Amino acid sequence: MEQYVECGSSSGASTPKKTSTPKKRRNLSPRSNDSTPKKRRNLINSFSDRPRRDSEITTALNYGSEEESDEEEEGIAELAVPRIARMFMDEDDAEVNERSANATLERSPQSPRPADCASTPASPTPVSPTAMEPSNKFQFEWRKFSTPQIEPHLRREPFSQISGPTVSFTRPYEAFIAIWDREIMEMIVRETNIYAQQLATTMLENGTICPSSRITRWHDTNVNELYTYFAIVLAMGVVIKTRLTEYWNTSNDIFSTPGFSTEMSYDRFHLLSACLHFNNNKDCNSALLTRPQAKLFKIKPIIDHLNRKFSELYSLSQNVALDESLTMWKGWLEINQFIPNKAATVGIKTFELCESQTGYLWRFEVYAGHDTSAFQEDDPVSGKVPALVLRLLNGLEHKGHTIWMDNYYNSPSLARELKIRGFDCAGTLRTNRQFVPPELASITKNDMIVGQLLGCTSGDVDIVVWRDKNLVAFISTYHALLATKCGDTVKPTVAQDYNLNMGGVDRKDQQLAMYPLERKRNKVWYKKFFRRLLNASVLNSYILLKNQSWAHRKFRKALITDLFTAHRAPAPNSKTIATSVHSPAQYSSINPKKTDRLRRQCVVCKKRTVTYCKTCQLAMCTYTCYEPYHTAH
Repeated sequence: MEQYVECGSSSGASTPKKTSTPKKRRNLSPRSNDSTPKKRRNLINSFSDRPRRDSEITTALNYGSEEESDEEEEGIAELAVPRIARMFMDEDDAEVNERSANATLERSPQSPRPADCASTPASPTPVSPTAMEPSNKFQFEWRKFSTPQIEPHLRREPFSQISGPTVSFTRPYEAFIAIWDREIMEMIVRETNIYAQQLATTMLENGTICPSSRITRWHDTNVNELYTYFAIVLAMGVVIKTRLTEYWNTSNDIFSTPGFSTEMSYDRFHLLSACLHFNNNKDCNSALLTRPQAKLFKIKPIIDHLNRKFSELYSLSQNVALDESLTMWKGWLEINQFIPNKAATVGIKTFELCESQTGYLWRFEVYAGHDTSAFQEDDPVSGKVPALVLRLLNGLEHKGHTIWMDNYYNSPSLARELKIRGFDCAGTLRTNRQFVPPELASITKNDMIVGQLLGCTSGDVDIVVWRDKNLVAFISTYHALLATKCGDTVKPTVAQDYNLNMGGVDRKDQQLAMYPLERKRNKVWYKKFFRRLLNASVLNSYILLKNQSWAHRKFRKALITDLFTAHRAPAPNSKTIATSVHSPAQYSSINPKKTDRLRRQCVVCKKRTVTYCKTCQLAMCTYTCYEPYHTAH
């Protein structure tokens, strides 16, 4: 006996039958050997706002007079709806209860359902709830919605968490430092200094270094200088200019921005940008890394740190959106993705979990290809998309969050898995997903009129198909088939809630677009992506402050000012310089195998020389210019 039957409409609307050869449907019922003919049931509810025909009125008046329908209605009325967590057995008891469940299936005229989807068995002998539970949690018994329908708030998981920042802050600087703490800054300083030495050594060995190279003027950076560097980068998102050199314009005109040159010279900023590094190249062992891990090796410490800090400092509210975001990168890159409906269109894709109301980025994962080593073909939730969703939601189980996703992620098997873990989920659905009833999967746009709704439920998972301008399918764990009238058309409640709560990631992207830190041209993809993460961390800091009197722009300007004030380099002490010991020295060799040394322009006679003062760090001729310079100064 086939489990799913031909779609019907409770309003009597006829659906055109397809003349093509019917597809062979998979028999999901354990009673595959039962040859007793059974009366077909109408699984799909339908709402339509067109006038009813006489035959439809007669059908509606006589509905429920069949013996099989009476049994269904009585079963629904008598049995209460328990929590979804009680539907499934423990793994230890699965083998013991599987025999009793299969025995019940053979005696019942219909396949048994989960506890909250149960129907009254044919035998008058009472059946325990345990015997009615399915042995396979991915066994979906689809049926029409009960009348009256259960209110969504009664089916929704109770939310048991206080949302908002876990730590209180009074200033923008405090919220930013909570994310970019001294530990991560010291790590960046260490890796940047190591990379600068590696870069200089490589250039010397290759013979590409020249006396005018900026790398010859490198000296190790520190935490205070790195905070100042971050502040300058953030200031570039507030003050928009087309060229990097224009920020250091000190001419006496309207385009002048002398504050940048006051805090850091252009050469030093350019040198820090070139040497900024986050992971030691010598630690990259491709034999110990998977392909996705190797692609993200350069930026992995920053990703791990921000994911940990974002989740520690904030508790999400009930509605959470899961969607992808795109950081523009037009150069060649193996992990580049093309998403036509995003503003960037092509670039680095990240899967992000954001709060629907504020756009707070709670966790993210950069797409670098999927690791298929852990996939199991027989497990419906072990695919790359369900596994991704479960990784992003790790740590939020059994708190009552509602996850809003689009049709790229949603499926009946994932919805049930999330329900078991204490989540609700809702969003659009692709009807070709596994476990979607064929009655809904085969419906086309021409089979329905505008505003019509069709749907069915398995008790814990609901599927609704709505005809608007096009055919739209939704999946939900609590909305049922409720609808509201919007003008002259009927609109499902799940569609209205989806439009309100799905935009968390887009809301974050819209707020970041006003301050484009990553807009500056960069030849290294992970450094541009780092700026994107830095920008997102500032937005999270703004949400963490939770002060309604602060506008976003005002927050950023105050943060930049505080960073400069707290980490500005102290003014040099003239007395210390005067009493220090001055001694001449020679620049290092350009090539260890040759005697040629670096040459610089003497500050006195302007000739090129190989000697300099170690204390002043200025090039000068030893015999003719050294003593006159120090006597005058």
